[in-house]
Amino acid sequence: MGPTDTTHTTPLPVVLAGARGHGSWHLANIRRLQDQGVVRLAGVCELHPLDETELAAFAAEPPEQSADFGSLLDSTGARAAVICTPIQTHAELALTAAARGVHLLLEKPPAATLTDFERILTGVRDAKIACQVGFQSFGSHAVPAVRALVRTGAIGTVRGYGAAGAWVRDDAYYRRAPWAGRRRIGDTDVVDGVLTNPLAHAVATALELAGSGAAHDIASIETELFRAHDIEADDTSCVRLTTTSGLPVTAAVTLCAEQAGEPYVIVHGDRGRITFWYKQDRVLVQRAGHGPEETVHGRTDLLENLVAHLTHGTALLAPPHRTGAFMRVVEAVRNAPEPAALPSGAWHTAPALTGDGTRRVVRGIDAAVAAAADTLRLFSELGVPWALPTEVSSP
Repeated sequence: MGPTDTTHTTPLPVVLAGARGHGSWHLANIRRLQDQGVVRLAGVCELHPLDETELAAFAAEPPEQSADFGSLLDSTGARAAVICTPIQTHAELALTAAARGVHLLLEKPPAATLTDFERILTGVRDAKIACQVGFQSFGSHAVPAVRALVRTGAIGTVRGYGAAGAWVRDDAYYRRAPWAGRRRIGDTDVVDGVLTNPLAHAVATALELAGSGAAHDIASIETELFRAHDIEADDTSCVRLTTTSGLPVTAAVTLCAEQAGEPYVIVHGDRGRITFWYKQDRVLVQRAGHGPEETVHGRTDLLENLVAHLTHGTALLAPPHRTGAFMRVVEAVRNAPEPAALPSGAWHTAPALTGDGTRRVVRGIDAAVAAAADTLRLFSELGVPWALPTEVSSP
């Protein structure tokens, strides 16, 4: 029985922690799955309860609400929880659920520090619960399709993996929450940088395609972190991981793009390349002796997959151990020197794409991001003028 089979009879009671912001996507997804009889929204954990308008889709059977996550799990008898709260709260909430035997869909990044991630791993293992990390791209059916192409030699010997993400975020993006764009709040690590949160999928998806998702799969990490916005964290950065098999995995990302584009991962072979636009589930194969071949694939929802795992034993698509390499990146970014502020001549302001605000645009960044994914080089190696030699290596 596959992960999208929903023939079980009792909807799984779910609590959602964090239902605003990105959490509103989870709220709508739970509604979709509730309509299919897969889950039931038993509770919502928010500091300030959702109002009738926010819960209009659940008006016929409104969920219980509380700011106390543990009490809510107890009173609702929830069997699973979706955690979509600020990064620095993930570990404690995940351990609260694990202590009660409640299964988890934990938003990315799973934790702000490697130590907290390891605490989550231990808590999940000791409680014998299922845990899924919210890298939705891992549910794309393109992932096994690309791996199959690589395995059968469609592009020859793999030389490396490149990822590119060029997004636009305006100044309001960093005003949406107290933790937005922060590296830490007081003594608490947050690590809300472009590599570790908004475009984390670019890094994690490249590692997943490379089959190097575990922490022990990484030999070294090099980071170059920059910022155009007046924030603590990075908004324009690149990272290169070297796997224990010797392959490079390079990701270059920005929130200061000239034009917003779809993020992608390239698998480089000595006889061709495969490009995977992971938000669109779209794959393009370009290889010697063949015309370009493009396919669009389906996708399995991670919450649906979690329920299928619990009811039918279907394998989890994004278990936490397969995000350990990504957490090594989070840790490298956390321990790196403060992101370098780009010189004023490197960026300019432009009107926000929506609303009355402004955004910061790094000149030439779209081409630099694409070139890094194409060549597997860091910004400094590409000769980008503002990429000063501040690279940090992490063994």
